[in-house]
This record gives sequence, C-alpha cells and structure tokens, in this order.
Amino acid sequence: MATTPRPAAAPIEGRTIGTMNWLGLWTLYLRETRRFMKVWAQTLAAPAVTTILFMVIFSLALGGERREIAGLSFGTFLAPGLIVMAILQNAFANTSSSLLIAKVQGNIVDTLMPPLSASELTLGFVCGGVTRGIVVGFSVGFAFLLMPGVEMKITHLWAVVYFALSASVMLSLAGVLTGIWADKFDHAAAITNFIVAPLSLLSGTFYTIDRLSPSWQILSAGNPFHYLIDGFRYGFIGHQDSDIAIGVVYTLLINIGLAVWVWRVFRSGYRLKP
Repeated sequence: MATTPRPAAAPIEGRTIGTMNWLGLWTLYLRETRRFMKVWAQTLAAPAVTTILFMVIFSLALGGERREIAGLSFGTFLAPGLIVMAILQNAFANTSSSLLIAKVQGNIVDTLMPPLSASELTLGFVCGGVTRGIVVGFSVGFAFLLMPGVEMKITHLWAVVYFALSASVMLSLAGVLTGIWADKFDHAAAITNFIVAPLSLLSGTFYTIDRLSPSWQILSAGNPFHYLIDGFRYGFIGHQDSDIAIGVVYTLLINIGLAVWVWRVFRSGYRLKP
C-alpha cells in the first residue's frame, strides 16, 4: 500500500524587526515613565516643592521685590534658573536610579535580554529621563506663573525649547553613565553631591557672571550648566551673560559626545554583562 509522502516542514524563520525595534523602544520608554509616575509624590511633587521653596527663601533673604538684576525683579531673574536646576536634577535622578536599582536588585537582565540594540537602549532611557525633567520643569514654571512678583513671559521660544531639551538630554545621558558605573547608591550620591549639585549652584542661577572675579568667570565659562541656564533665561527675559551661539554649540557637542559614550557602553556591556 503506497503511502502519501508528508510535505516538508517549512523552515523556521526568525521575526524580522527591521532597522529599529519601535515596539521594544516604546515598551522601554513606557516602563521608564510609569516607573516615576507611580510614585509621583516623590519624583514630581517633592522636587517642585523644593524648587518653589528655593524661590521663596532666596527672594526673602536677598531683598525680595526691592532688589533688581538686569533691570528686572530678583524673582523674575531667578525663576528660569531654578526651572533648569529642577530639570537637570530630575533627569539625572531618573536614569541613574533606574539602572542602579536594576543592578542592585539583579533584574538588569530584563533590560538586556530583549532584542534592543545599544541605540534603542540609549534612546529609551534618555527619553524617560527627558520626560521626567520636562514634566517637573512645567510644574515648577506653572507654580512660578502664579507667584506674585515673578513675570514668566517668553521672549525667545526657540531658546526655551532648545535649552530645556538640551539640559534634560545632557543629564539623562550623564545619569545613564552614573547608573552603569555605580555599584551602590553611595556611588551615585557622590556624583550628585560632588559634581551635579556644585555645577548647578555655581552656574549663575542666583547671580550674574559679571559679579564674579575674573578667575571665577573663567571657571564659569567651562561649566556647561552655565550655558544651559543662561540660554534658558535668555529665552524668558532676553538677558544673557554669555554668547548664546557659543552656548548652543558647546552644549550640542557635549550631548553628542555623551550619547556616543553611552552607546559604546551599552554595546560593550561594560558593568552590565557578567
């Protein structure tokens, strides 16, 4: 009795994702945003309240409405710098804590196993940090808008948008590098306390650079946070301590350099893969 031959089994083919794994990238971004949104009182409300307290305390301590800088009330001069400070600190905290917690808890494999390239990992983490930084910046800016003696009027929209995004991208990338490098929370806290916080406070947030001695002005010229805050402030009040074009080029080059660094770290698996 003749038997009918079975058809040959179709070869098993892998799923073609394409040049960019958009679904994986979107999933990583959602995870990063939902992570800080679930504890919004700690990640969003608390930084906003702290920044508002900075405004109240410094305004009262340094003369309130009677003091003027660049022909503006001190509160109007101070507000843009405080907004950028909030953006910087929260963008850094989001990416550094995400990677460090994953490493400490041992679930970093959940990030490395999915078919995500180094570019997609970089973009996903950075977009999560940018989102948190911008959301906190918006909440602080809205609070300042309601405060008496503070005028929040945008003069150059492009400068506000560029320097806000540049600040959040820069510190998100720095946070990724910190989270990968750090082995425990003390290491990340050291970067925050000895690098991020000093650069933020010595960036011209509370003063104009021309009030400093020549040596301190030279040091400020190398501080990227100074250009971020000065450019963002220029977008609101039209006053600048430095050349805005130099600030754009300087911060853009730093962001490109950090992005390449993060990409190479993810690609090599440094301190991530056993």
